[in-house]
Amino acid sequence: MPILDAPMLILGVETSCDETGLALYEAGTAGRPGTLLAHAVHSQVAMHETYGGVVPELASRDHVRRLVPLSRQVLEIAGRGIGDIGAIAYTEGPGLAGALLAGAAFAHGLAQALAVPAIGIHHLEGHLLSPLLSARAPRFPFVALLVSGGHTQLMRVQQVGRYELLGETQDDAAGEAFDKTAQLLGLGYPGGPALSALAESGQPKRCRLPRPMITSGDLEFSFSGLKTAVLTLLKKEPRPEKQDLAREFVDAVVEVLAAKCALAMERTGLTQLVVAGGVGANRQLRAALNAQAAETGFDVFYPEPELCTDNGAMIAFAAALRLQAGHAVPASGHAFGVRPRWELASI
Repeated sequence: MPILDAPMLILGVETSCDETGLALYEAGTAGRPGTLLAHAVHSQVAMHETYGGVVPELASRDHVRRLVPLSRQVLEIAGRGIGDIGAIAYTEGPGLAGALLAGAAFAHGLAQALAVPAIGIHHLEGHLLSPLLSARAPRFPFVALLVSGGHTQLMRVQQVGRYELLGETQDDAAGEAFDKTAQLLGLGYPGGPALSALAESGQPKRCRLPRPMITSGDLEFSFSGLKTAVLTLLKKEPRPEKQDLAREFVDAVVEVLAAKCALAMERTGLTQLVVAGGVGANRQLRAALNAQAAETGFDVFYPEPELCTDNGAMIAFAAALRLQAGHAVPASGHAFGVRPRWELASI
C-alpha cells in the first residue's frame, strides 16, 4: 500500500559535488501529481575556477555555509514555514564523501529537530526521474541516458526503484571529456559549455577525430582516448583552428551517444528515451537525438534546462515517487552514513 495518504511537503537537499541545491516539493497521494513549490541552487564554479577543478575540502565547507540560507530562501519563496516540512530527502551518494556528509548531517539534524523522516536518495535516480517533472513527461518503462561530468550510462527504467544497467563508460564520462578538452583549448573551467559554444562557429570535418566504440556492437562507452586524440592534433603543425577542432570533438561525442542510444532503443524494444544529467542540456546532443527520434519513431524527453544540473528538486521528487510507490520510510533514529560509490542498479 502507498505510504502517502495525504499531501506531504518534502525538503530536498543536494550536495554531491560543487552545487548546493535546496527545494520544496509538495507530494500528492498515489495517483495525484505533486507540485514543485520552490528550488534554489548555489554553484561553486567561481570558487573552483582558480584551481581548474573541484577541490573537495573547499566544496564541503561551502555546502555547510550555504545550506541554512538556501533553506530559508526556498521556504520564503514557497510561503511555507519550517514546521510544514513532513520529510527531508538528501543525496546519500554517489559523490564526494565530504560534500555528501555536509548534506546528510544537515538533513538528519533538521529531521531530528522536526521529528520527521530523513530519506537518502541516489543522485542518479534523481537525475533519471527528473524529466517526469516536466509538462511533457515520459511513462514507465523507458531507456535513460545519464550523461554528466561523472557518469555516462544507459539504463532500462522499469519503474521507480527498478533499474537495469545496459552499458556505461569504461573510463572518462562524456562531461569529463568535455571539460578536459576545453582545458586543452584554453577555455578555462568548467569548459564544457564554452566548448559547445565555440563548436558552433567551427566548420565540420576540417579535422578528424575517432568515434570511440561506435561500432563495438555493445552499449559501452569510452571517451579518454578522444581527449588524447585532441592533444595529438594540437601538437601537429600546422595546428587546426580551435573552433574547427571544438566542432569535430562535439560531433564525435554526439555521434557516439546518439548511436548507442539508437542501439539501446532497438535492443530493448522500448519507444521512450529519457536524457538526463548536465550534458543533457547540450544543444548539439539534443538536436541529434531529436532528429534520430523523428527518423526512427521513438520519443525523447529531457528535464527542464534548469533541472539538468545538480539540484534539490530532483532529490525531493525522487523521494516523493518512492513514497507514492510504497517504498518504506526509514525507521526513527538518525544514525547515518553516505555512499561515495553506489551502483544505481543495486538500489
